[in-house]
Amino acid sequence: MFDVLQNEWDRLRDAASSLDRQTTFVLVFAAVAVVLQFTLGDRDLFLQQFASVLPETWRGLASWGWWFGMQGLLGFVLPAAALLLFSSNDLADVGLGLGNWRLALGIALLYLPLVAVGTWVLSDGSAFQQQYPHYSPAAENWSIFLIYEALFLFYWFGWEYLWRGFVLFGTAPTLGLYAIFVQALPFAALHVSKPWPEALLSIVGGIALGALVWRCRSFWIAVPIHAAQMMLLDFWCTLRLRTGVSGIDLEAFLTVLSELGQ
Repeated sequence: MFDVLQNEWDRLRDAASSLDRQTTFVLVFAAVAVVLQFTLGDRDLFLQQFASVLPETWRGLASWGWWFGMQGLLGFVLPAAALLLFSSNDLADVGLGLGNWRLALGIALLYLPLVAVGTWVLSDGSAFQQQYPHYSPAAENWSIFLIYEALFLFYWFGWEYLWRGFVLFGTAPTLGLYAIFVQALPFAALHVSKPWPEALLSIVGGIALGALVWRCRSFWIAVPIHAAQMMLLDFWCTLRLRTGVSGIDLEAFLTVLSELGQ
């Protein structure tokens, strides 16, 4: 029996020694970051432990700021610092360089109008109006809406860098192009609670964004592309909730826009 255990231990040790340290570190760190986001970043935790120092009217919005801030910290600040220390102090190697910014800018300018139209159509669905904006008082007050969206932006830096920067560039030396698909898997899994069209699109979107970042050699392009989708969806859903307008035709569009002048 002892010989069997010793043999298994030797096999385990040999297998562990054959692992690429950076790839192993990146994948484990990413998993830990997600767990910590859902525990330490939990809005209920904030409301129970920290919110009492704030005026009651600000606690709900602050809880979302806590969630967004923890995502920014755990998904962007800490992974970027860790990867820079672990592998290279070259920003380009960890996806933080400008890369092919001309290509990235051109793609963004072509894509954003499509996003505006697509989110306008999606916002006509009741499932989306029930979910967006996540902080429902933002749909009732434009000042709160703008503060909420500004906080939301920091979330996107953390969300995008964790997958399209840290995992993609951190595993690329070992996995090559397969890193694009690896980073898309947890991204899609984290969308299972979303409306089903969004959940299915996250598979395509995760792969497409990963491929785009790979081509541009910079994670920055993923931020405006993905953030714009959610921010515009928040915007259209807010206008629909405030006006009660349904439909996707020109008349409906002009009617919801009239809310901006009031």
